[in-house]
Amino acid sequence: MNQVKGDLKSINLVERLKEILPEDRITTNETVLLNHSQDESFHPSSLPDVVVFPQVKEEVVGILRFANDHKIPVVPFGAGSGLEGQTIPICGGITIDFQEMNKIMDINPRDLLVVVQPGITRLQLNAELGKHGLFFPVDPGADATIGGMASTNASGTTTVRYGAMKDNVRDLEVVLADGSVIHTGSKAKKSSSGYRLTELFVGSEGTLGAFTELTLQVYGIPEVTVAGRAVFSSLHNAVQAATSLLQIGVPIARMELVEAITIKGMNKSSGTNYTEDTTLFLEFHGSKGNVDGDLDITKELFTGFGCYQFDIETDSIGRKKLWEVRHNHLYILKHANPGKKVLNTDVCVPLSALVEAIEFSRKCIDENGLDGSIIGHIGDGNFHASIVLDQNNLEKVDSVNEQIVKFALSVGGTCTGEHGVGLGKMKYQHEQHGKALDVMKSIKKVLDPSNILNPGKIFRLD
Repeated sequence: MNQVKGDLKSINLVERLKEILPEDRITTNETVLLNHSQDESFHPSSLPDVVVFPQVKEEVVGILRFANDHKIPVVPFGAGSGLEGQTIPICGGITIDFQEMNKIMDINPRDLLVVVQPGITRLQLNAELGKHGLFFPVDPGADATIGGMASTNASGTTTVRYGAMKDNVRDLEVVLADGSVIHTGSKAKKSSSGYRLTELFVGSEGTLGAFTELTLQVYGIPEVTVAGRAVFSSLHNAVQAATSLLQIGVPIARMELVEAITIKGMNKSSGTNYTEDTTLFLEFHGSKGNVDGDLDITKELFTGFGCYQFDIETDSIGRKKLWEVRHNHLYILKHANPGKKVLNTDVCVPLSALVEAIEFSRKCIDENGLDGSIIGHIGDGNFHASIVLDQNNLEKVDSVNEQIVKFALSVGGTCTGEHGVGLGKMKYQHEQHGKALDVMKSIKKVLDPSNILNPGKIFRLD
């Protein structure tokens, strides 16, 4: 990208962008640049040259056409809640912040569809959908933007029932590197026409285009929602109980594994008094009769795997508290280690290998004398080892992360289940994909021949 830096020096970037956007939506303010130089990850920050705030598709088209003509890097930016450095502008250039493109364009209860701009966050969206008796289920924990969630194929606690972003995005309006605009799908629930472009762009991390509109599948708010906690005497038994529940077909909405050491930190930080042992956080959706039946089956099954405590939360305040505590585990770990950072690993394995993978990860953490906790989206084989790091243990933490990833790959899993590749998982791409990585690079070169879209992420072009 050396050529790009030369072009940046030869033009007055802000003055040229004023031909596309009003001056008050273009900034080189030092604080704003700093806020767009990093995300929630441990990766080093890097400043963009300018940050712009478009409000309509036509402005995004103009920005990309200009950037493509002058070979200037462009990085789409949502809420900055990523965990693998996707929005860090390592080559400088233009960061497009989509916070002012946050409108709901259409809510269609009959088709269970909503059309939104990329800058709306999931909580903002669900606040409006709730007025129509609807909700959007993908819940990564952070109040991320919908565009950002699509860019990384985010998932989270509800994936076991409702799927990841790729399962809930029906259509994308995408501005390509040269400023042309395409739609990747339709409003139909299924189609056998052409390549699956929607699924190609979902998870592309801003390297193939900028999203300006997303059509999402939504769901009716269930009649009954019950949350609960099942406490086990061992990690092994908890994981086996979770996989067995899935195998018999109970349609559970959330099922999260939390280690005893993490429960202890939760109690200290959140004022809860949860039993400090291996715990499954659960949630059931449906009619009262169905949920009651699912609860009875779950209790009976879990008892056979050593579950000695099963508590439920039926009111909204109790459920909200339970899931707030679960979602805040990363911040609880950071709060307990002031001045330090946390590496949050993210692998996904087949359910048959889940017990072994989690036990292997715990062994790696303990044998290296590291401080870390394991949280798992246990229903889909995705789990995270959150490891405290500082200047004194960087090599150990990196080594443990690599061991966890290589174990996941050895059993047919993936180096990232939901956080994406960004900067942190680039080194594992060839090992996971082999010759298929060359196909990905070919697609990138066709859609973005000048490599202006989030360059240096997912893989490096030759």
